Amino acid sequence: MTKQSKKPTSERIIAQNRKARHDYSIETQFEAGLVLEGWEVKSLRDGRGQLQDSYVTLRNGEAWLINAHISPLKSASTHVEPDPIRSRKLLLHCNEINKLRKAREAQGYTIVALDLHWTHNRAKVKIGLAKGKKLHDKRHSEKNRDWQRQKQRIMKNK
Repeated sequence: MTKQSKKPTSERIIAQNRKARHDYSIETQFEAGLVLEGWEVKSLRDGRGQLQDSYVTLRNGEAWLINAHISPLKSASTHVEPDPIRSRKLLLHCNEINKLRKAREAQGYTIVALDLHWTHNRAKVKIGLAKGKKLHDKRHSEKNRDWQRQKQRIMKNK
């Protein structure tokens, strides 16, 4: 009998957009591939990606990641003129793009980038369909988070 081995999915986080989870309530999440240049891949392997204030826009039936910052390496990009904040095309299925487009137009959702990670040696971005939180919602979620921390401390001490 041959033993079938399952390879664990190697998923390493490069960058997270913590502000997005604070400012928005995330309804659904999608994972999308990125169209990158060579110097960008090398920089991401070095962990030089940032998703703060980044979002996704839909143009001509394609999804684009805007304001994602990938800092160039000095040694990897000597022969090209790197643009760290260029728009990057996202690779999504047509039906996923249609879902995003319909939700954004009809219900007033925003599409935000949540994290940038490696999945099987490919750079992927997790995007979320989000609605903005009001100030009292932010306070409520912060209060719940503090209570969960307190509960863990109490349980640990007992």
